[in-house]
Amino acid sequence: MQNRMSSSTLYAAQGAVTAALYVSLTLLSQMLGLTSLAVQIRFSEALCVLPFFGFAAVPGLTIGCVLANLLLGSAPWDVVFGSLATLLGALACYYVSSALKKRGRGTLALVLSPVPNILSNTLILPFIIKWVYFDEMSMGLLFLFVFLGEAASCLPGIPLAYALRKRIPQLFK
Repeated sequence: MQNRMSSSTLYAAQGAVTAALYVSLTLLSQMLGLTSLAVQIRFSEALCVLPFFGFAAVPGLTIGCVLANLLLGSAPWDVVFGSLATLLGALACYYVSSALKKRGRGTLALVLSPVPNILSNTLILPFIIKWVYFDEMSMGLLFLFVFLGEAASCLPGIPLAYALRKRIPQLFK
């Protein structure tokens, strides 16, 4: 019983730390004016690699995205569907990474870990920008700009994951 309770507490703490980091890094990006450009950069998106380490990062990233979007004053549909994009990306990262690691492809799983988040955000956010914020830019450009922003934000997560992999092997176990 004690071991089960401590693992639940550890899981909740890992998710909470992930959410807090996501919110903090998003607010830092906003303070630096990086979230209001055509190609938006959120430092927090580098954390999208954390589901590679374990499932606790999935709710942490999702809750962090909800809180960050609320704190930024995002429209309600943006909060819902933007957070859904993060949830889908995190779930895909976790399951794809788990499947690849079981096949002995841990390095490939780590390198590919940002891809689900880049794809989910690229496929969902342009519609939010167009229909919720009434942006007059063409959908093609919106897809391109979201893709570029997500790639620039998520790809730095690969060296982060390598550093965590070497130093903290039990991070999300």
